[in-house]
Amino acid sequence: MSEDREQEQGGARDDANRPSSAAARRERRASSRPTGRRGRSGESSSGSTRTTESKGRPTPARDGRQGRVSLFRKIGRFLREVVAELRKVIWPTRKSLVSYTLVVLVFVSVMVAFVAGVDVLFAKGVGWLFGSG
Repeated sequence: MSEDREQEQGGARDDANRPSSAAARRERRASSRPTGRRGRSGESSSGSTRTTESKGRPTPARDGRQGRVSLFRKIGRFLREVVAELRKVIWPTRKSLVSYTLVVLVFVSVMVAFVAGVDVLFAKGVGWLFGSG
């Protein structure tokens, strides 16, 4: 969970309690984990192996689904996901959009002039080399 979301959910927090470095954040996260949680090595931190009974029910297999999903449902889901992603976008202001557009147009103009100049230079060089110029 991001720190911003933690602040929204937990209200205003004291800055003294917030870790200032990545190492401090990792240490804080590690200390808040339950003791039975698996570490990076794949072994349980309590030393015992866990059985399937303690894990709960298994994740259902994909083969257990009923039939195929209709085309309209797929399209609807796709459009919902597109809208959700577009809500996450930070849209530029009009001023920044105009400045970015001008930068791109100037850069493209300079590159077109450069490529045209190199093309003319090579055309004259080939004409001089093969004697048709």
